[in-house]
Amino acid sequence: MPSRDRVYPLSTGAPSAPDLLPQPQPVAFAAVTRPAAPPGPGDLGRAVAVLTAPELAAIVDLVAWVDAPWLYVANAAGSARVPIATPDGPWEVRSGRDPLSSQDPLHGVPLERALADPSPPNERNAYPFAGRRLLSAFGDATRSPDLIVVHTPGHYWPERGGHLGEHGSLDAGQSRAPLVLSGAGVHARGLRAGVARVVDIAPTLAVLAGASLPGAEGSALTDLVTPGAARHVVGLLWDGANCNDLLHLAGSGALPNVARLLADGTALTGGAIAEFPSVTLTNHTSALTGVGPGRHGILHNVYYDRAVGQQVIVNDVKTWHAACDQLRDGVETLFEAVARARPQAVTACVNEPVDRGAHYSTFGLVRAAGSAGGAGDMGDYLPPVEGDPHTSVEWAGRDPDFAWSSRVDALGLTQVRQLWAADATPPDVMWWNTTVTDTGHHGGGPYSPESRAALRDADARLGVFLDLLAERDLLAATAFLLTADHGSEAADPQCRGDWGDALRAAGVRFRDEGYGFVYLGDLALDEPSPAASAG
Repeated sequence: MPSRDRVYPLSTGAPSAPDLLPQPQPVAFAAVTRPAAPPGPGDLGRAVAVLTAPELAAIVDLVAWVDAPWLYVANAAGSARVPIATPDGPWEVRSGRDPLSSQDPLHGVPLERALADPSPPNERNAYPFAGRRLLSAFGDATRSPDLIVVHTPGHYWPERGGHLGEHGSLDAGQSRAPLVLSGAGVHARGLRAGVARVVDIAPTLAVLAGASLPGAEGSALTDLVTPGAARHVVGLLWDGANCNDLLHLAGSGALPNVARLLADGTALTGGAIAEFPSVTLTNHTSALTGVGPGRHGILHNVYYDRAVGQQVIVNDVKTWHAACDQLRDGVETLFEAVARARPQAVTACVNEPVDRGAHYSTFGLVRAAGSAGGAGDMGDYLPPVEGDPHTSVEWAGRDPDFAWSSRVDALGLTQVRQLWAADATPPDVMWWNTTVTDTGHHGGGPYSPESRAALRDADARLGVFLDLLAERDLLAATAFLLTADHGSEAADPQCRGDWGDALRAAGVRFRDEGYGFVYLGDLALDEPSPAASAG
């Protein structure tokens, strides 16, 4: 189960719980059937004017909207646009400076570069694959917002569920997940200066397993792996893990089991760039379907759906088990793709909401229990923190969310051990989601003692699994892909503010979901709607 610190419903207050750069692919955004009205005297025009005022520049990195056939971006320093048909550019500068002047996917790599300029302002930042990522967020006919607000990397917003470690933004630091490939079928070795995308993960796992995802927007990384060469395929998602720090700690010996993977494989120094927004459920879904939010339909952790006239919360203890109900027609999961290509193959999905088609699923058990509270009612099934050799006692004692996530991850390890036990037939394909890494990065920020403790705990649990495979003589036959759903960047506790106050003062009719997904017009609310943190 994911960590519980994701959703802050208004009704309940706090939560309960260089040659490897991807080549441009054909992009179809026919789903952008509801273009926003052009800026003018109405809500959109007033909203853009308010949000790009210099007074909000510390918290508003940029805003984006669609006025077909263009995608627009603007901030206090300038504005630009790009045709929807060619989202990779070039961008046309309309005034001042282009808010997306750099889209360098290796910005802030390696760790030393990130530490030298932490959470940089717009003029020193980079926004990889910005056009296609933004257009995907606008690509759903009934769920996409009219206007997107991208917060600055340093924006600290605890009143809306923000943390010392943050993500959700379009920029490189918050979008960069690690990408490590190892074991059977992985023919590349060592660190490679390159970058992939989160939508490449499912296609890569599929080809390793002898399957395919023909509808994917991402591409299998066949320059790194050999299709069908692994007997078993394992995807590991360490939620919120910072790519720079993970590689640094593995190289220094602090993550010995990640280092074991690297000794028999490779890692891209630029990792995998998340879809936008760089939040949990959007990117878990993209990682397991190979398509962006405009295709799979899970636009954010929370969004508004005009078709049903209501807010949809997918990233909450009460709704995780039903998240796949929100998938759009025609979207295929990794588990479904494997079943289609290999009907006899067995798949398993551990602690992951995007589980449709898996033979074994943690959330399948939650659904079978039939509890109204979903995973929120499963606390009695979680192992205690006390005595867990893979939990950092100091941080479990300081941070209740760290303790809860540690219990979730302990249950995940128990499931993995059972699935791969000596008397069991191991799954052909398994996905295993780890949660404490997200909790640690939120609680302390990247590079902090808490985030590094979380990474060490995840590494220790990984070591138990690798040892089990070695005991069963399965290690050499197994391919591994270790990644995350997004990155993590440090917020500045002095960088405070709420753009909603300025919008309301200007008389703009709106509701803000997520936050940053702004819906305008008659369906809007005068007060902030219930919303999720950038979990």
